[in-house]
Amino acid sequence: MSEDAAREALAGAQAALLAALVAGEEAPPGFDRERLLIQESSLISKRRRTVARLRPDLAALLGDGFAAEFDAYARGRPKPPGGSHADARDFADRLRAAGRLPEESVAPEPRRWSPFTRRR
Repeated sequence: MSEDAAREALAGAQAALLAALVAGEEAPPGFDRERLLIQESSLISKRRRTVARLRPDLAALLGDGFAAEFDAYARGRPKPPGGSHADARDFADRLRAAGRLPEESVAPEPRRWSPFTRRR
């Protein structure tokens, strides 16, 4: 196998693995689907924590149902272009479209990290 063909094969395998982890695709050959589901859940949990930190209003509004609601939104849906802020916005848009979020609800200003800001 040539070096270019090997790189192409590796890129294809990586794309298939990523699709299985974040887009709900089938596990690529040689991977245990159960282990991939565990990792997928871990990645969704990380996204959920980030969205809850960016939009505490959504977490408060949904209360104990926040985790289940976010997991249903995120499963099989990769993080959108634009990162975590876009993920939080898309989740809020989904809630709004379902009538679960008031129309006048506005996202809080994004927090910016500064090395001069102390944690409380």
